[in-house]
Amino acid sequence: HCVCVVGFDLELGQAVEVTYPQNSKLTDKEKTNICYLSFPDSNAGCLGDTQFCFRFRQSSGRKLSMHCHLDQLDRDLPIYLKKDSAYYYGYVYFRQVRDKTLKRGYFQKSLVLISKLPYVHLFHTVLKQIAPEYFKKSEPFLEAVCSDVDRWPPPIPGKILQLPIMDIIMKVRIPTCHDKPGTTQIVQFTQQTDSQIAVALPTVHEVDLFRCFCPVFFHIQMLWELVLLGEPLVVMAPSPSESSETVLALVSCISPLKYCSDFRPYFTIHDSEFKEYTTRTQAPPSVILGVTNPFFAKTLQHWPHIIRIGDIKLPGEVPKQVKVKKLKNLKTLDSKPGVYTSYKPYLNKDEEIIKQLQKGVQQKRPAEAQSVILRRYFLELTQSFIIPLERYVASLMPLQKSISPWKSPPQLRQFSQEDFMKTLEKAGPQLTSRLKGDWIGLYRHFLKSPNFDGWFRIRQKEMMQKLEALQLEALCNEDLLFWSQKHTEVETVDLVLKLKNKLLQADREHLPVKPDTLEKLQMHIDSIILALPDDLQDILLKTGTT
Repeated sequence: HCVCVVGFDLELGQAVEVTYPQNSKLTDKEKTNICYLSFPDSNAGCLGDTQFCFRFRQSSGRKLSMHCHLDQLDRDLPIYLKKDSAYYYGYVYFRQVRDKTLKRGYFQKSLVLISKLPYVHLFHTVLKQIAPEYFKKSEPFLEAVCSDVDRWPPPIPGKILQLPIMDIIMKVRIPTCHDKPGTTQIVQFTQQTDSQIAVALPTVHEVDLFRCFCPVFFHIQMLWELVLLGEPLVVMAPSPSESSETVLALVSCISPLKYCSDFRPYFTIHDSEFKEYTTRTQAPPSVILGVTNPFFAKTLQHWPHIIRIGDIKLPGEVPKQVKVKKLKNLKTLDSKPGVYTSYKPYLNKDEEIIKQLQKGVQQKRPAEAQSVILRRYFLELTQSFIIPLERYVASLMPLQKSISPWKSPPQLRQFSQEDFMKTLEKAGPQLTSRLKGDWIGLYRHFLKSPNFDGWFRIRQKEMMQKLEALQLEALCNEDLLFWSQKHTEVETVDLVLKLKNKLLQADREHLPVKPDTLEKLQMHIDSIILALPDDLQDILLKTGTT
């Protein structure tokens, strides 16, 4: 969307100094959010360079930019990477260094990329390339960078994209919804020219999962349950980079399911939703917040689940076994790292994954390999949980023989919690997971959560579109010209208009029809029109083409 430079002024506080491109639209409320979220607010005194990300609500009532173009690309993305039209991401490169020439004694500035796309690794890599240079060379350099970015191809999923940025070409591949979950297609290096270095990015969106979960190593399975169920979670961390990475790791641990509630990788007391999210007059909302300000230890102590992390370092030795801590023990931000909750997990603990990762630490297995193991573990756990639901929901589809070309598509059968529970005895998660425990209780809780609601709505929409597509195909197999000759002109005109509408709908909603169906339908329309009187032909040929 745009690039902002946020500086610190003794009189004004944080302020947006420059925005590129200059015609990019941000409301005053959005600018205020960006200002406060672009600077660390913790006591850690982030000297040097810090990278982190935040997420904030788009102001209501404003038009969505690039809407149609991104919508088409959105279609082929995995569900968890689809853009959320109500939110922006901010990717920050913050520099704080001593400078005696300044009144405050410090130079403090942030370079911030604002985007609808959740490609954290890609944008952090871009900032790592451009921010240090920008702090030396200032605005003209930023203009040059923006003209580089203007030449980037559209972010088409599945294609190897070459993205030039200041004498470097980044090669990336955005995943598609057709990729097998858990696989990453490697982007190959090609011969580089003398002037430009090619850098292949292994991922556009993934964070270092093992590093993020290290401080709460023994509780990964419980945290997976809490995220799956959309429970209110707060991550208290020493710096925005640790809070934002941990929140993104939590949200991604239920992939390929989409986390459907709000999440804020870095949240401050100045955030426009601060009052809404910290009020004690109602239960904490279904959100994941990443915070660094000590003030939150007091403000959010009524929250049911709190993750407290110290500095994230890769462990040289195996973490010690840590018990879940009682919430009443969490008084200040100086409390020991750990998970503070009274939640009792539904599933028995999986000791195997703990042993496997501990062995990796002892054998000095690379962090990337540890992350791959952890990601595969979460994926298998999520798939074991979701497959029985997928199987049951597929059974709600009407039989194909009940689809008539001349009637509206039949309705889906209603989702019945009790009917679904009955299927678990023979076709439950025990078919794919060795974990024992109260799976039924976990499903009952999940069916009340925003994640189930979001998942089921998407499935419903897909199945309705499939029914529409099957009805279109049935219609194409009829002899529509013969039908029109047996009916009045009024009925025939009505049929043509309905068919034209169906064509527009199929195109607009990207209905999953066979490739030749739409061509067949257009041929039917043309042949019916040609059989009508000339005056009607003229009218019908003009109607519905715009």
